[in-house]
Amino acid sequence: MSFERLAGILLHPTSLPSRSGIGDLGPEAYKFVDFLSEAKLGLWQILPLSPPGLGNSPYSAISAFAGNPLLISLDRLADRGWISRDKIKPLAASLREKRIDFDQVKAVKLPLLKEAAQSFLERNFHERNNRDRQRFEAFKRENDWWLEDFVLFSVMRTVHRGESWSTWPRELARREPQALHKFGLQYQRELEIERAIQFAFFEQWRALRRYAAERGIKVVGDVAIFVNYDSADVWRHPDLFYLDDDLQPMIVAGVPPDAFSASGQRWGNPLYRWDVLKARGYDWWVQRMSWAVTVCDIVRLDHFRGFESYWAIPASEPTAVKGSWDPGPKDGLFEELRRQLGDLPFIAEDLGMITPAVHELRERLGIPGMKVLQFGFGDPGARIYLPHNFEPNCVVYTGTHDNDTTIGWWNSGASVEEKQLALAYIGEAADGIHWAFIRAAFTSVATMAIVPLQDVLGFDSRSRMNTPSLSDGNWGWQFESGLLSGEVAQKLASLATVTDRAPSLSTAGQQSDREVREDFAA
Repeated sequence: MSFERLAGILLHPTSLPSRSGIGDLGPEAYKFVDFLSEAKLGLWQILPLSPPGLGNSPYSAISAFAGNPLLISLDRLADRGWISRDKIKPLAASLREKRIDFDQVKAVKLPLLKEAAQSFLERNFHERNNRDRQRFEAFKRENDWWLEDFVLFSVMRTVHRGESWSTWPRELARREPQALHKFGLQYQRELEIERAIQFAFFEQWRALRRYAAERGIKVVGDVAIFVNYDSADVWRHPDLFYLDDDLQPMIVAGVPPDAFSASGQRWGNPLYRWDVLKARGYDWWVQRMSWAVTVCDIVRLDHFRGFESYWAIPASEPTAVKGSWDPGPKDGLFEELRRQLGDLPFIAEDLGMITPAVHELRERLGIPGMKVLQFGFGDPGARIYLPHNFEPNCVVYTGTHDNDTTIGWWNSGASVEEKQLALAYIGEAADGIHWAFIRAAFTSVATMAIVPLQDVLGFDSRSRMNTPSLSDGNWGWQFESGLLSGEVAQKLASLATVTDRAPSLSTAGQQSDREVREDFAA
């Protein structure tokens, strides 16, 4: 699929400023879209929007389809009368941290979300002609194919104090119809509250996306190839994964040892039975990708190399050292997706140990790959990440959420030789090495250029989003309100203009800001 020449910023909504302890889809998200518009940037790249599981990683979610409740703006719920402003005023003081304290946020925010959902349901229960009630009922009908399994899973998880689904009573773990029916009757209200929370999330997300689209801004979403074992997806579809008779994983995902880790990375996700999926016409993946391009405009496929072949680790192994490369679905999956859904707007995350076969698959499919400037100054083989070797059908980044910030890399990660080569390539920069990298990305032939906000702001390693080798302490970065100045926006706008990356605004002006927010805000 061909893409418009654009530039943008990588920023997960959790990193937005907020008075509820975690960034959300509220006023600061709209301010960020306004900043993108002023800066003439047409892309906003995010991480997966799913509710995270263990470790708070958006790449280890408890559902491939549901939205993360913590991203719901309580301010916007108050605007719609779901909750009193008096209830949320104390949040600013109780959750004032420089990094997100996920446990504290969950303890404070989730009860308020449930209270707001309860209020919404009570207010609209008897008003059949109420517009909010009608939209809620329509949401449930249109999304019951994933929503019902998710709310059952979520409530069961709460009832069983967060224990993995395989430890639940056998009849629930194995989804016996009579047991599910009985549970549904016993917890009707709790299930409806979970439905209302998902409704609130997707109402707010749709409003924000519409606001961005009105300004010519596309959202680049992210789909993790694997799903969490402790998820509604594996609980609902155990036959699609390599599980034993006790519903435990037989083989799990990861990557083998490399220069970054002597023991590799054992992610622990259960692996797909691609033969079973193929026999079913890849139906679950068709649903997943159809949903992904409904929720976002462009979709980054994380760990693309796993579609060609993946590292399969016996579940009994404590590390990723022992494993084997097993064949993925290759062209077959994408041919079926194209047959049923048409040409899809994919970006391939093709970083790491990439073989010629992976490159050939991506090229056959016509999917742009990723180029990361930080990688380009190591050994001669790394020159593929420098602009003189680019072909237009690629996406260039100064760094990603898994990298250190450019300033952090320059200060403590780059070797003396890498610094010498970088300066020889991009020259001295009076405004900092991060701006030199941004200019190199924008001026390249790459169709899309995306920069983490940390690099735009010139932040060091303290603002790093994720360190893959660490199991704890990731994903918590937030920036402070007021840092997105007009001066920075103008600097980016000039660069986007002269490099022909300013977005087309052909769809702008169709509705006023007020109409957009009132029509779609939850």
